[in-house]
Amino acid sequence: QVQLVESGGGLVQAGGSLRLSCVASGTTFSLHGVNWFRQAPGKEREFVAAITPSGSHTFYGHSMEGRFTISRDNAKNTLYLQMNSLEPEDTAVYYCAADGRINGPTNILPEGMDYWGKGTLVIVSS
Repeated sequence: QVQLVESGGGLVQAGGSLRLSCVASGTTFSLHGVNWFRQAPGKEREFVAAITPSGSHTFYGHSMEGRFTISRDNAKNTLYLQMNSLEPEDTAVYYCAADGRINGPTNILPEGMDYWGKGTLVIVSS
């Protein structure tokens, strides 16, 4: 059974930084594309960033590019999201998600992801 566990959320002031982590178990992590999504209160789940199984390619949502960096350490079965220049609009629960396909094409839609963590809450105060 694939499990994803996020950590690193918290309260930060606008302009600050946070680093989220997601530890995977129950699968060969290096074979799967993994993404970050977020969901703010009353809003739909939103694509944040994606990274290919090897880590060679990354993709970002429009408002995140230049401020967020997705990375992975396959030896540690861990996905990261470095978030800089945080804004109050970044307040949300952040989820990591894994594509169940082996070395499949990158998917930025929530419906295309097979495994989800429970999320970690990020609050950015103004």
